Amino acid sequence: MFEAAEVESLVSKEEYEAQVPHLRVDLINAQYDLRTADFPVLVLIVGDDHKSCNEILNLLHEWMDARYLDTHVFGPLSEEEQEHPRFWRYWRTLPRQGQLGVYVGAWARNAVADQVRGRIDDDEFELRIAHIERFEQALVDDGALLLKFWLHLPKKAMKRWLKKNKRKNWRNDGEDRQIYELYDEALPVAERLIRRTSTGSAPWHIVETTDENYRNLTVTRTILEGITGRLNIGKATGHKREKRTVQKASAAIAGSNILSTVDLTTELPWEEYKKVLDELQDRLRYLSVRAREKRISRVVVFEGWDAAGKGGVIRRITRAMDAADYRVLPVAAPTEEEKAHHYLWRFWRHLPQAGTMLVFDRSWYGRVLVERVEGFAQVSEWQRAYTEINDFEEQLVEHGILVHKFWLHIAPETQLRRFREREKTPYKKYKISQEDYRNREKWDEYVTAVNEMVARTSTEMAPWKLVSANDKRWARVEVLKTICQGLKRALK
Repeated sequence: MFEAAEVESLVSKEEYEAQVPHLRVDLINAQYDLRTADFPVLVLIVGDDHKSCNEILNLLHEWMDARYLDTHVFGPLSEEEQEHPRFWRYWRTLPRQGQLGVYVGAWARNAVADQVRGRIDDDEFELRIAHIERFEQALVDDGALLLKFWLHLPKKAMKRWLKKNKRKNWRNDGEDRQIYELYDEALPVAERLIRRTSTGSAPWHIVETTDENYRNLTVTRTILEGITGRLNIGKATGHKREKRTVQKASAAIAGSNILSTVDLTTELPWEEYKKVLDELQDRLRYLSVRAREKRISRVVVFEGWDAAGKGGVIRRITRAMDAADYRVLPVAAPTEEEKAHHYLWRFWRHLPQAGTMLVFDRSWYGRVLVERVEGFAQVSEWQRAYTEINDFEEQLVEHGILVHKFWLHIAPETQLRRFREREKTPYKKYKISQEDYRNREKWDEYVTAVNEMVARTSTEMAPWKLVSANDKRWARVEVLKTICQGLKRALK
């Protein structure tokens, strides 16, 4: 693979100087045109030529408007980054639509470095590659333009460069020499990653860096062609979007009704409820303190019908804990800033610190529930979301985060009764609107969506817990019991 790129292409000084002025004008014009586009651009710069990575980064800042280059250079994990799943550091920095983000090293370099230096074994490297594949595919599927460059310097040329610059005390000599010493071991690992992650929608561009003029022109032209090509596609199609319609569940799932297995007749008498509730809250308080000491993070997701009692359950959880040990995040319709990113962006960036609990009142499952049923997401968007969500939750669990997912299930008659009670209760009137009644008309469509959601995202790592919530006392106890059991297992 790398041998094929070692063609020693040369661009004369005269040819280079003749092309640069026009190229710079076209690049900066494309950058300004991008600002009104409905897609982001990510430029990944990585390779065995550390010096060239830095020089290309500096060149882009010189030739383009640096104010609109969102640049990220990733080194060793910071203390804060170590508290989160590995890809958190990348998700939280993603550019919004119309922005150009430049990533130096990032997920590709770190995967190769960890394998070469023995920080991960072959199985872990394969898992890292799989996460990279799904991460990049999720970005591309969401509309991002991903341009990936591996800057390659042949070993003989690197040896000559190191020898030539040794006398000059070159500031990056130490890191470049380390790369040279690991060259033969690292290149097969890099080839393995490149082969697996080079796709039709996000191919790798391997650029030989022996000649700086050739390197500069090749990288910048590829960026220019990528941006202008995507912009021209938008102009030609008039930004036509796929028709947003509701689609039935897959044939394999359409006939099943998982929600029908929930026994809605379960009840818990008041006296028994008070006793069990006190016991469970005491247990949760004790386990939460231990989880803080052991730095075990928790993510608790609540989904369910309107008026199913999510708020009441959450209050019984938080009442048992120190305020510093939890955070509740109510999820509403996305803001304009959130709409300009991949839908998972707003959830990645809020992940909890080590030892704390983050409670989501509604969550990323909105993509396959309300956005699906109401037509806010394209069919292709919510269909691929199942895979994206499973990968997201898999990374949480791999990092050691305890994930609980609850669906609070009630009967339509129970929901209607609670709606009418809310209208009569002064401090609950804010909880009810005509929108709530309108959503009841789509009950069957939501049942279909929930059944498919549970069937396709209830995994061994992050299973769904379906909770009977016709009786609020029963639901509160079931949730607390499940969280305590999970914490106890995690603390062993």
